[in-house]
Amino acid sequence: MRNARRSKTTKEVKKNKDKPASMEVFENKPDEFLVNRETIAETEAELPPRSHKYARRDETLGATQLYLNEIGFSPLLTAEEEVYYSRLIAKGDQDARKRMIESNLRLVVKVARHYNNRGLQFLDLIEEGNLGLMHAVEKFDPERGFRFSTYAVWWVRQAIERAIMNQARTVRLPIHVVKELNVYLQAARELTQKLDHKPTADEIAKWLDKPFEEVERMLGLNEHITSVDAPASSEADKPLLETLSDNRENDPEHILEDENLRKRLENWLKELTTNQREVIARRYGLLGCDRMTLEEVGEVIGLTRERVRQIQVEGLKALRKIMEEQGFSASLLYDN
Repeated sequence: MRNARRSKTTKEVKKNKDKPASMEVFENKPDEFLVNRETIAETEAELPPRSHKYARRDETLGATQLYLNEIGFSPLLTAEEEVYYSRLIAKGDQDARKRMIESNLRLVVKVARHYNNRGLQFLDLIEEGNLGLMHAVEKFDPERGFRFSTYAVWWVRQAIERAIMNQARTVRLPIHVVKELNVYLQAARELTQKLDHKPTADEIAKWLDKPFEEVERMLGLNEHITSVDAPASSEADKPLLETLSDNRENDPEHILEDENLRKRLENWLKELTTNQREVIARRYGLLGCDRMTLEEVGEVIGLTRERVRQIQVEGLKALRKIMEEQGFSASLLYDN
């Protein structure tokens, strides 16, 4: 950081006249929002030597703490400031972009904590999450009326989850095998929505017109990888609707983190038909409902199990369209 502040140009003074009264003037920082490992290493080199037994662990903890200390200096933005900076970003203002990113780096850390012990180190999770944050800054539309953190957390989670899948698995498998495996997993996701149950290897083989033995071998390989990489809790692997379910057990911090998403999801549900809203609410435990099976929902609303399943599929498709129109990625509704 510079020791002396540079004098403002006439252009900057003119631009600052329109800033909200609550806004603080900020200093320019290096154009780097990923974890700067080189800088961290240089700083750590000045610290006292550590015993060999704990050196590797201490280096990781030290690097993490240094990064957390570094990002702690950026104040959070008010809703008014988010609107102000987002409008500048839309005009190509790089200083505004930098400010938005810096002020939300702690949000990335908060989200990344929920993905620890998933095959990537904590600093790697933060780096991937920061990429998602940058994308959210570019895509955010302040005129839609919701806070930036509500929007950004979707992109941060998506970036981290993709990195875990792509990077953690490729350590153990050749890239061509990973690509082939993803074809089978995608088919399994599609069949899960269609059949309303986890498909068997035989069902996937028929769906893809592949030999049963080949499908069984690849799925067995996937189960082995999953068992190696499995986290202590599989909460992060659940679809969004299950993650936001009223009946889920979670720590208070995570519940607060999702509160804005829950409210927005419930507003989106109001735009569905009466049957679609009731089926989805009862199936996923939303809007104060208890979670039910297809049969139980059918008994309550007087429809067959198959008809309830059809309404659920129609409702999820309609919900996906609503979310995408609002600028949200709906992929987490269907990820398994």
